[in-house]
Amino acid sequence: MKTLSIRLQSLAIFRSLLDDPVISALCGFLEQGETAKAVSAYADFVAALYRTEKRTLAGYIESIVWHDENAYIRMIGRGVTPWPEMEADVRAELEVLQAVADLTPEKLRAGLEWKGYLPGFAVKQIDLAESYRERCNNIGKFGYGIYAKYHMFYINSENRIVPVRNPDRTRLASLVDYEREKKIIVDNTLALLEGKPAANILLTGDAGTGKSSTVKAVVNELHDRGLRILEVRKEQLHGIPAVLDELSCNPLKFILFIDDLSFQKDDDHFSALKAILEGSVSAKSRNVVIYATSNRRHLVKETFSDRDGDDIHRNDTMQEIISLSERFGIQITFQKPNKQTYLGIVRHLADERGVTYDPAQLEIEAERFALGRGGRSARAAAQFVDSLSAACEATK
Repeated sequence: MKTLSIRLQSLAIFRSLLDDPVISALCGFLEQGETAKAVSAYADFVAALYRTEKRTLAGYIESIVWHDENAYIRMIGRGVTPWPEMEADVRAELEVLQAVADLTPEKLRAGLEWKGYLPGFAVKQIDLAESYRERCNNIGKFGYGIYAKYHMFYINSENRIVPVRNPDRTRLASLVDYEREKKIIVDNTLALLEGKPAANILLTGDAGTGKSSTVKAVVNELHDRGLRILEVRKEQLHGIPAVLDELSCNPLKFILFIDDLSFQKDDDHFSALKAILEGSVSAKSRNVVIYATSNRRHLVKETFSDRDGDDIHRNDTMQEIISLSERFGIQITFQKPNKQTYLGIVRHLADERGVTYDPAQLEIEAERFALGRGGRSARAAAQFVDSLSAACEATK
């Protein structure tokens, strides 16, 4: 066991794993030998493993190896062949980590003087070298680092890309109607995943019609094929060029998502987005497209003076205003649903959630709810079914 501790300290490619709480606790135990403190160190290690909610040590080791962002995997992600000495290092270090994955509670407790009860963990067999080789060979599907573990991201206040740990789990099957609109988005996204030219998309239409939900549902459907989404706020647009530089070296495909986009005429962020969209983002970075939603067709709020007023070159000004939306290769409009479609959405969601209802009464209540929310929409339908579901739960 002491030898295994020394072998772990020799890691170079996977050196960051030494800071992992489970590996750190294991090293602490291995260094104790047969001293009385070893019992406590062993319990610390098992407790650390329990906190990960992984039942087996082998499964946990496999997970952290898969998700480790190291020099070797970054080179593979960029399409660069790693050096021969680095390949040799990876093979040797995976043997060390395989030895850790093969540990059982019985092996770890064998040298302890204490023969009373001690906690344990489940055991399973893995081939770490083979599974890691598969990940490397399919890097465009699996990714590495945080991008291997999560599929939705946002930019925080410190301009860092961070994962959404509890993402929206909407699926396309839950979104009723808008079949044509969904197909256009799915087809364009599949083109991105297949390395074909893909366009930036502008989704416009009334509030609550499902524009944002559709984009996120597409990501939920296709993330296992290497698709990720990064949500960006309007005020963060000036930092997008740096983000694009970072993502361009990543083997995965990304949707840069800007929700509820609109500008004032002299908005400084207008020029930032226009510069990003100049030409084709796909031509600059073939693994990134921009999908934006807006309740406005022309994105820039206009006044009558903009149309009729005092600008000698008003035609040029108006052309500048509408040119931004035209820089999106695909524009899709989501119209408010009519009564039949709205009620169809309500019935679909009610059935999906197992809500029992009288059809005639459901229609009356759903229409009344929509009237109180300013009109029919997919969002109003979902909110109505939420309230209906909550009322049914309360009566149980």
